[in-house]
Amino acid sequence: MKAIVMAGGKGTRLYPYSAAMPKPLMPVGEAPVLELLLRRLTNAGINHAILGVNHLRHLIEAFFGDGSRHGLKITYSLEDQPLGTAGPIGMVIDELGEHFVVTNGDLLTTLDLRKMIDEHMRTGADATIGSYRKELKSEFGILEVDDHMRMTGYSEKPTFSHLVSMGVYVLKKSAVRPHVQAGQRLDMPDLMCLMCAANADVRCFTGDFFWLDIGRPEDFALAQKLVDENPAYFDGAA
Repeated sequence: MKAIVMAGGKGTRLYPYSAAMPKPLMPVGEAPVLELLLRRLTNAGINHAILGVNHLRHLIEAFFGDGSRHGLKITYSLEDQPLGTAGPIGMVIDELGEHFVVTNGDLLTTLDLRKMIDEHMRTGADATIGSYRKELKSEFGILEVDDHMRMTGYSEKPTFSHLVSMGVYVLKKSAVRPHVQAGQRLDMPDLMCLMCAANADVRCFTGDFFWLDIGRPEDFALAQKLVDENPAYFDGAA
């Protein structure tokens, strides 16, 4: 099975570090974020990763080469202009098998990707979204009112639980193809909504695993701590 890895973003939330180094090459422990992800993909049975590159792409290409050093084949798809989180699919869809993985290049998780792929195949889904239960604490006191602006409730900085997208997907090519075009900008939320509107079977996969959004400096620091304690924490071999 092949995977498309979105590695073309500028990582603006980690600026100024990302001005000199693309976010997928940011080190976590002794390895770049993208290397940890490629290990997880390889351990899940992925044998060919297509890296969508743009920002500082020469650094990514120089580090990973043809992928032989990392145990899989790597090829590159250049975005001449930003295409969003789903647009690069349209550039390479003819190179893909009927089912394929799409992931952000900065994904740090202990998700069992092989199990997610197996579940996608078992259910016959058109798309399976890797999902994580996240608790978000409000910074403000939340007021509840009726139609006449009479207060009916007051919660001081409550915590809400949401199922959020992790940035990893297993997709069926025949269901995706009608919605993507080469060179057309498209984001994943829009693609998933287009597929749902076309009555595609779009499912969410979750479980007992850990996920970090390393665009936030505090989470990037936590990732460093976890890998210091267990170097194989995020690479699929833990």
